[in-house]
Amino acid sequence: MQLAIGLAMFGFGIGLMLESGLGVPPWDVLHQGLSVRFGLTVGIWSIIVSGFVLLLWIPLGERIGVGTVANVIIIGVMIDAASATIPEPETTIIAWVMLLGGVVLIGVASGLYIGAHLGPGPRDGLMTGIANRGHSIRVTRTVIEIVVLTVGWILGGTFGWGTVVFALLIGPLVHYFLPRLTLDPLTDLDAVDDHTAN
Repeated sequence: MQLAIGLAMFGFGIGLMLESGLGVPPWDVLHQGLSVRFGLTVGIWSIIVSGFVLLLWIPLGERIGVGTVANVIIIGVMIDAASATIPEPETTIIAWVMLLGGVVLIGVASGLYIGAHLGPGPRDGLMTGIANRGHSIRVTRTVIEIVVLTVGWILGGTFGWGTVVFALLIGPLVHYFLPRLTLDPLTDLDAVDDHTAN
């Protein structure tokens, strides 16, 4: 349940940022650019790109979990659901509220879905898989995100203040929420056993 809620919130947060018109995270600049250039929705492109990224896991030896598959589907579906239901902002202030709300929502959602321990997302696995080959995880993530951001921007995606705000805030937000939302499988199992015994 924590995984599903986290992924749904993540997709909804991206949808908020998308509808704000102020910019989206690097990978979603790519998804948006692909949508602008080739049609289909941003959510569908998120699913397609996720599937392609999973193919890159094969030579890296990464293992797919139930959370990985759920990540591919739920986030893409929720991006489109949010985009279809959230109206465009009428003022710049509302746009910024949507943007910041989306970033915070993604921060909380990251803590929820990562903390569920049911498998990394496709992009997370790509980053860690490459880093496990002896590269710095910080450098790996930076290079990957610069590449997808650049390609997405060239294709017509929105690189704006939202992209910058996301880059600056997502690290601290995940740093704060992840330890507070991470499940301890052994502790949770003990809690279930105690409840059953009673």
